[in-house]
Amino acid sequence: MTESAIKLIVSNCSPDEAPALARSLVDDRLAACVNVIGPIKSYYHWDGELCEDREVTLLIKTTAGRCDELIDELARLHSYDVPEIVVLDPEDVADSYAGWVHEQVR
Repeated sequence: MTESAIKLIVSNCSPDEAPALARSLVDDRLAACVNVIGPIKSYYHWDGELCEDREVTLLIKTTAGRCDELIDELARLHSYDVPEIVVLDPEDVADSYAGWVHEQVR
């Protein structure tokens, strides 16, 4: 394994909008793959109130070169006023997987 130039983006959304977000990002070749994990239960403060919502987690794989464009598109498509968009830099990724990500994201 070597240091990769891929990014892993984590974002939560409603279960209803997850398929459309995932399909759009993959269809537009901004993401090689989007995993939808859940449902999960999220607790947070919003507008001064403690909220409890059912969500799913999106694990989005892309390249460093397309990361900013993917973030912009995810924020545009997302239904939340302030969507969670966390970008992680994996230190080690299997060469074969990193190569596949680069082939899929153009």
